Amino acid sequence: MSDLFDLDGRVAVVTGGGRGIGRAIAIELANAGAAVVPSARSTDEIEAVAGEIRESGGDAVAVSADVTDSADVNDVIDRAAAEFGGVDVVVNNAGFNPDDALGRPEEVDTESLDRVLDVNLNGAYEVTHAAAAHLLESDGGSVINVASVGGLVGLPRQHPYVASKHGLVGLTKSMSLDWAPDVRVNAVAPGYVSTELTADLEENDRLRQSIVDRTPLDRFAEPSEIAGPVVFLASEAAGYVTGSVLAADGGWTAR
Repeated sequence: MSDLFDLDGRVAVVTGGGRGIGRAIAIELANAGAAVVPSARSTDEIEAVAGEIRESGGDAVAVSADVTDSADVNDVIDRAAAEFGGVDVVVNNAGFNPDDALGRPEEVDTESLDRVLDVNLNGAYEVTHAAAAHLLESDGGSVINVASVGGLVGLPRQHPYVASKHGLVGLTKSMSLDWAPDVRVNAVAPGYVSTELTADLEENDRLRQSIVDRTPLDRFAEPSEIAGPVVFLASEAAGYVTGSVLAADGGWTAR
């Protein structure tokens, strides 16, 4: 059974791979045997992740990139192919939810909306598009988009973020139809995860408790608990899974 999760010989690109969920995904893909290319704008962060993977006996090369820059994106894919011979798995994890994009509809301007969509949705499309030829040539290519519970339900005061993640879920389903049976395309929809990005929430007792009260598993997730479903979707264990959104949300969307 364990062979179903073996990613030996596979090459995985992980955007937003320098910290938090992306870092955990890159490390767990490597632990499953994949050669990993973590990418993000912060060179120091992704170099640290790649170094950690290599120190553990895995293969990794860090490539800094902005997913909104097509030249950067093409460089990531080209480097992955040059270093490891192709690209079999793409994990679109790069995303953000900045303070100026939070608020009621009349408080958030369209410039903030555009910036969030550009990274969270357009960036995922850009990376997948750049990797398309390699994915289609792969013996079982896989794309995993890191969406959110905000891609499945509405969240107050987070309109740009929710729009971007709903779009990413739609992109997942549509791409899965066009690329079947050659490439599987799925998404993971995390709930609230303990990362640098949610540190302020966890430090605010009232906000943290409101989230925990809404979550049947009664806590925030650890990044590794999102990485596990990604490894599953990248592997042969999910060989008959495409066009799906796996909610790793502690039961948030079950209510």
